[in-house]
Amino acid sequence: MIDEQTDKPRSSFWKELPILLGVAILVAVLVRAFVLQTFFIPSPSMENTLQIDDRVLVNKLVYDFRSPHRGEVIVFKAPLEWSSNPDGEDFIKRVIGVGGDHVVCCDPQERLVINGKSLDEPYIFPGDKAGEEFDITVPEGRLWVMGDHREASGDSLQHWQQSGQDITAATIPEDEVVGRAFTVFWPVDRATWLSVPKQFEGIPEP
Repeated sequence: MIDEQTDKPRSSFWKELPILLGVAILVAVLVRAFVLQTFFIPSPSMENTLQIDDRVLVNKLVYDFRSPHRGEVIVFKAPLEWSSNPDGEDFIKRVIGVGGDHVVCCDPQERLVINGKSLDEPYIFPGDKAGEEFDITVPEGRLWVMGDHREASGDSLQHWQQSGQDITAATIPEDEVVGRAFTVFWPVDRATWLSVPKQFEGIPEP
C-alpha cells in the first residue's frame, strides 16, 4: 500500500506537467502580446536617458485607457518615411507635444516653448540645443516626439525639416503607439524608473 500511494502522486505530476508548461507558455505569450514587452535600445537617439543596448520594459495596456502624456517615453511603430526598414520598425522617443499643443523653438534661453510656457529639459544630451527653429501646432490625435539626444535623433523635428514642414509627416498617430517605456531593467547598474520629468507639470493646456 505504501508503494502504491507514493507512485500515484508521482505519476499524476508527470501527467500534469505538460499541461502546466502549456499554461505557463500561453500566459507568457498573452502578457507579451497585450500587457508587457521588453525592448532593447539600438541607437544613441535617447542618450543619456537611454544608452545603446539598454533594455526597457514597456506597458502595452496603458494607452488602451488614455492618450499619451507630455514627457512620457513611448515606443511606436515608425512611419515608413521614418524607417529604412521596409518591414517597419519600432522607435522610442519622448512625447513633447500632444494634439492641439503649440510648440515653438526657441525662447531667448534656447528652450522649447509649449503653449506659451518655456520648458527646462535637464534630460537632453549635454551640449545639445533644444532644437532648430520651428513653430508648429500638433494635429488632434497625433504626437510631436523628440529624442533626448537632439543632434542624433530621427524624430519629429528632422522629418518636419525633410518634408518641407509637413506637420502630418512630422508627427505620429496615437494609434501607432505600442506602449509606454516605464523602466530600464538591464543592465542592472542602470536600472531606473522612466518617470515624467517634473518640468512638464507646469505646461498649460492649449
